[in-house]
Amino acid sequence: MSGYELDCVFCHIATGDHPAEILYQDDQVIAFKDINPQAPWHILIIPREHMDSLNDAAAQDEAVLGHMLRIASKVANQVGIAEEGYRVVINTGPRAGQSVFHLHLHLLGGRPLRWPPG
Repeated sequence: MSGYELDCVFCHIATGDHPAEILYQDDQVIAFKDINPQAPWHILIIPREHMDSLNDAAAQDEAVLGHMLRIASKVANQVGIAEEGYRVVINTGPRAGQSVFHLHLHLLGGRPLRWPPG
């Protein structure tokens, strides 16, 4: 797999070398349950290709970024939280709460989510 980082846990999930409770996968993205959930439904959606953060996205990444959002909606419907509502978050950088430096989208739902979030 090109775009793979040896020390990246999400790259290992993408290749199947690390276990995860996968809810959706295709040739571009994988959606799996977060091991430290912050809501009844806390799902991470990652691109298969490694990208440290949203700051590293380039014009050629627009299709996969859009695909990640579309899959968030699809998975929200799949797990039954689309009707009541859900939140989609991308943390970029340590001060924003990014702790794994492989771009990922958080899909949160299953309880009321307050605003502002942080």
